[in-house]
Amino acid sequence: MKNIAAFFDVDGTIFRNSLLIEHFKMLIKFEFIDKSSFVGDIKNKFKLWEERKGSYDDYLDELVEIYVKCIKQIDQIDIDYVAQRVIENRAQKIYTYSRNKIKEHLEKGHLVIIISGSPSFLVDKMAKKLNATDYIATEYLLDENNRYSGNNIPMWDSQSKINAIKSFEKKYNLDLEKSYAYGDTTGDYGMFEMVGNPFAINPAKRLFEKILNNKDVRDKIKIIVERKDMVYILDSNVSFL
Repeated sequence: MKNIAAFFDVDGTIFRNSLLIEHFKMLIKFEFIDKSSFVGDIKNKFKLWEERKGSYDDYLDELVEIYVKCIKQIDQIDIDYVAQRVIENRAQKIYTYSRNKIKEHLEKGHLVIIISGSPSFLVDKMAKKLNATDYIATEYLLDENNRYSGNNIPMWDSQSKINAIKSFEKKYNLDLEKSYAYGDTTGDYGMFEMVGNPFAINPAKRLFEKILNNKDVRDKIKIIVERKDMVYILDSNVSFL
């Protein structure tokens, strides 16, 4: 018999923020990174997002670019030390719906597999905390001095996540038609196409538009919105502005 898996993105799907952002903030707090040269640009992007005049994707893309440049100067040991502090102090910020779904899947004997665009040195620790079966995340490569080289193997885009699911399908003999996927941005869209039971968690507008434009995905997906202490489960017929 084939196995059933539940594929979860992390940032914005399980975790109520971005692991990378929390790691970046803590690196600044511990003074591994000097924020003076770039903080203005980041604040401006985030201000536009908070006022709903800009895109969160734009803010995050720029932050990731700066983050990659900054950690090139930091030793792997220090990066990992701060990553552990992030998980210890921030990992409880999890959506109630996602926490309950992970527990439900594990109780049913399903495989819980994390597929995340955040760095693997963060996702590895989060996956262990969640008792996940397996995970794959963006690999940040080291140079000869055991510092991060600035090069990476990404796992934030849709095609990379499709390839990851295909690999896990072979590894665990999965029935994808009976499997599940949970995500929140366009990078997770490929996962929705691959499985029989997709769930969009507080989806970004760009993702929602892609869902509406694909009847196959639109007809099978559920939209999950968690606000305050309420969870709303909607179908794709919901309207938006």
